[in-house]
Amino acid sequence: MKVLLLLITCVVANAFSTQKKFCRRQLAVKSSHSDGEQYSRRSTLNGIRAALLLGLTPMSANASVRTREELIKVGTQAPARDGDRNFVELPNGVKIKDYRIGTGDETVKDDSQVMIQATGRLLNFNGFVFYSTKNNNPDGFGALPLTINLGKGEALPGLETGIVGMRKGGIRRILVPSHLAYNNFHDLEPRTMSANDQRALDSVVKNPNMDATVLFDVSLERFK
Repeated sequence: MKVLLLLITCVVANAFSTQKKFCRRQLAVKSSHSDGEQYSRRSTLNGIRAALLLGLTPMSANASVRTREELIKVGTQAPARDGDRNFVELPNGVKIKDYRIGTGDETVKDDSQVMIQATGRLLNFNGFVFYSTKNNNPDGFGALPLTINLGKGEALPGLETGIVGMRKGGIRRILVPSHLAYNNFHDLEPRTMSANDQRALDSVVKNPNMDATVLFDVSLERFK
């Protein structure tokens, strides 16, 4: 009788132990799946974040607008640092900010001939550089400046307005609103130097839902 009771006890204990092991395995599997799903979600989110940071996916309209607003507001909202300057808005809506005043007493007039080094960016296209005189280096001895005869209709009216008043060696940032830029004057200087840059410019200028404000960083080499 004792042997029978002992045998029954062993069978029950073994069954209970087996059930516990089965439950543990099931819990481990579920936990593994849950961890895997969480890892998968984390990986996906991290991938999206990385792609956005690297610019591998198109920007949404809201993100593009935020980027443009951040660029436009540089130096215009917060007080300038000591020794720095704020943007100054001209009567026609062009904004200028001097980073270097330059030398000499003479300044550019509205009928001067100027030779400049310049970089142009599309504010509503993630600050894309669509123009740079650095690319105008045909002989390999240095970038050739862009020469403009002001008041002759050679360059964007907004850019010309922004250059007036500069001194030799001066560096100025110029924000040109769309109506004084390529929206109305698409054939004027500065002209793009490659098909890709022209496509980028056209994608903004020809899109009625995008603001074609452009930013130019200008260094005045000389003028007369």
